[in-house]
Amino acid sequence: MALDARGFARTTLTSAGIAVATQAAAYVASRRDGRLMVVDVAWGPGLAAVAAGSALAGTGDRARRGILAAGLGAWGLRLGSHLLSRVRSTDEEDERYAELTEGDSEAVKVLKIFVGQGVAQWAIGLPVQVAAASGPVGPAGRVLVALGTSGILGGLTLEAVADRQKSAFYERDADERPAICRDGVWNWSRHPNYFGDSCVWNGAYLVAAAASPGVWTFLSPAVMTYLLVWGSGAKPSEERLKGREGYDAYRREVSFFVPRPPRRD
Repeated sequence: MALDARGFARTTLTSAGIAVATQAAAYVASRRDGRLMVVDVAWGPGLAAVAAGSALAGTGDRARRGILAAGLGAWGLRLGSHLLSRVRSTDEEDERYAELTEGDSEAVKVLKIFVGQGVAQWAIGLPVQVAAASGPVGPAGRVLVALGTSGILGGLTLEAVADRQKSAFYERDADERPAICRDGVWNWSRHPNYFGDSCVWNGAYLVAAAASPGVWTFLSPAVMTYLLVWGSGAKPSEERLKGREGYDAYRREVSFFVPRPPRRD
């Protein structure tokens, strides 16, 4: 279960190179499009590429390398496809990026958005990099692998269902749909898609932690969950809902993050 230092050097350098290449491509695409929100499309596929690159460059347990590459690959490609559709559906800039970079020079925008996301992709991918460079696991470790794999699959399913239900909601006639989506899983959590993301990455951490070196990468899922809740995820989304008809009741009745049955007064 020890960490192969040379193997880890390969996986982490490969991951860093992938993150740099991904963000360079995202920057070029953003300049051509004229909007910073294009970088969103690179987030999931970039992390999927980190997982795949680590699996190929690593020398560790093949089973865990395969689980992480397949699970995070499916997550990243699905998320990238979903966000690409969102970017193509509008000509407007995402207000998050407009507010974040208001008054900034081009260099500062690059540092904030593209360099920041590249560093985050490398750092959040650390469990994958470590897992790809550590050996087979024992019986207790196999339990963690099973739990982690379940988390990845459950998170993938929840996120896909949430995105599909939200898309169907917006396809309804604007005059006939309510101001806030409460269809399906959106009546159990105000941000089920972000919770699904969190499950995927906490699951990936458990798969990595099945071998002792992976335990020390706990900051990765913590940072991802922080970003999903307080970074560019749930909290900023919540701000955009304020003032809409039915928001107060929605906030009172529906869980903020972790799904549960809605409260009834």
